[in-house]
Amino acid sequence: MALWFIAIVLVGFIPDSVMKLAMVRAGARAPFPLVLHIHAVMMGSFLLLLLVQSLMVATGRGALHKQVGVAAFVLVPALVAVGLIVAPTMYYQVWGGAHFGPPEVRAALSPVLPLLENILLLQISSGVLFAAFMTIALKARATHPGLHKRMVFLATAVPLGAALDRISWLPSSMPDSPWATYAYVLAALAPLFIWDVVRHQRVHRAYWIFMGTYLPAAALVVAAWDEPWWHQAAHRIMGV
Repeated sequence: MALWFIAIVLVGFIPDSVMKLAMVRAGARAPFPLVLHIHAVMMGSFLLLLLVQSLMVATGRGALHKQVGVAAFVLVPALVAVGLIVAPTMYYQVWGGAHFGPPEVRAALSPVLPLLENILLLQISSGVLFAAFMTIALKARATHPGLHKRMVFLATAVPLGAALDRISWLPSSMPDSPWATYAYVLAALAPLFIWDVVRHQRVHRAYWIFMGTYLPAAALVVAAWDEPWWHQAAHRIMGV
C-alpha cells in the first residue's frame, strides 16, 4: 500500500509539475513559492517514511521500526503547519495577480479565484482529517498496534486527493463538484480494506472510525461547494 500511494502521487504530480515548470520558464505563470517546495519535500519524506516503516515491520525489525517512528512525531505536525501556510500563499499569489496585475493577467486570473476558494474546502477537510487520524494512530502506537498501523494508512490516503485530481485521464467531477475526488480516495484504499477483511474475516474498528468521519466531511464539502455563503466565508478566512 505504501508503494501504491507513492505511485499515485508520482503519476499525479510529475506531469502536472513538469507542465507548470515549463509555464514558469515561459513566463506564463509566477514561480512556485518556497513554501510549496518545502511542502513537496516534506510530503515525499513522509511517504518514504511510511514505506520504510512498513518494510521494517514486514521483515521483523520491530524495535528499529519503533525507533525510526519517532520521526513521525516531528514530521506530522510540521506537515500540518506547512499546509496551513501553503493554502493562503497560493491564494494570495493568484488574488494579487487578479487585482493588481496587468489587464491580461487580471482577466486570466479573476475566474480562477472562485475555484481556489472551493479548493480551500478540500484543503481544510484534508488537513483536519489527516491531523485527526494521525493523532489517533500515534496515540495507539504503544497500546493498539492494529489500530495504529491501519490509521496511519487511512490518514495518508486523505491528502491523496490532490494527486488524484491531477491525473488528467481519470474521469472527474471537478470543477463542478468534488465528489469524484472523495470516491477516488476510497477506491485507492479498496485493496487495503479488501485484503484486511478477507484475511481477518471482520471489519476492523479503524475503518468504522475512518468512514464515520470521512463520509460526513465529504458530504459537507460537496454541499458547501460553490455556494455563495462559502465564497463569502472564504473571503473572511483569507482576509480579502
